[in-house]
Amino acid sequence: MTWMRWRPAADRALYGADGFYRRPEGPAGHFRTSVHASGLYAGAVARLLGEVDAALGRPDELAFVDVGAGRGELVTGVLAALPPDTAARVRPYAVELAARPAGLPDAVLWTDTVPSGAVGLLFANEWLDNVPLDVAERDADGALRYVEVAPDGGERLGGALDAADAAWAERWWPDGDRVELGGPRDAAWAAAVGALERGLAVAVDYAHTAGARPPFGTLTGFRAGREVPPVPDGSCDLTAHVALDAAAVPGVHSLWTTQRDALHALGVHGGRPPLALASDDPAAYLRALGGAGEAAELTDRGGLGAFGWLLQAVRMPVPPLLGALPGWQTLVP
Repeated sequence: MTWMRWRPAADRALYGADGFYRRPEGPAGHFRTSVHASGLYAGAVARLLGEVDAALGRPDELAFVDVGAGRGELVTGVLAALPPDTAARVRPYAVELAARPAGLPDAVLWTDTVPSGAVGLLFANEWLDNVPLDVAERDADGALRYVEVAPDGGERLGGALDAADAAWAERWWPDGDRVELGGPRDAAWAAAVGALERGLAVAVDYAHTAGARPPFGTLTGFRAGREVPPVPDGSCDLTAHVALDAAAVPGVHSLWTTQRDALHALGVHGGRPPLALASDDPAAYLRALGGAGEAAELTDRGGLGAFGWLLQAVRMPVPPLLGALPGWQTLVP
């Protein structure tokens, strides 16, 4: 039996030649994200892109960079939701390791790396939770040691942490019995943010911040719509919540909020349409009722609405719509 640390095991299981994210059905075949839940999500991101556009002074070319693009669902929805005058200036990128899917608009540049020098909005929906990381547990003496995993998901304790991981754990997760060592995610996010010439970088994920770390970690698997044990064999997604405060790039204006509050600011609300509309225009009422249900799912405090949104403004002012929203917390990495 071959034992290895969780980071290389997950990297092979997710992104290797036969990895989970290279399967033809894509993520939508196994779990439901905000992108798949409703077109209202793409509409809200399109509105956010419009706010970024205005804050940047409406540049001749406006980038929309969809990081962890899946099969292009979000970038396609955003392009469809943009006003024609904005869409004419947008340069859309889909960043994904899997092959380009059929039917994607020709305008979308499909790439496996974040483009450098873009001016616009970089949006990473449920990307960082799939950046592989190592896991550590405390031994009988209370010292953190790497967790090693077998192909069948069995675990054992390995060696002591190296200096970088030990320092990360001490700074960001000092009290956990099982710690998900977020250094690789911090580095991945720093590289994505650093690739922007000017613009707004947004990371959306199940997340936690200092003072609310889960004591036993969050690593789990998903397959065919169900949560399953995390087994690094390519048959399931492997995901762990993100320490978003640790990921925030130092020296860049950083804001954090929940998806519920962010989407409310962007016009997504779950209120029922007025009953009078049912009499005046029954078809319109049913459409509005369906939209209200989708909005309620996206903003549910106990579900998708609990996602964390980390926003970092790179050489640009924070769009007024966002900066004025009550509930933003300013992160100081």
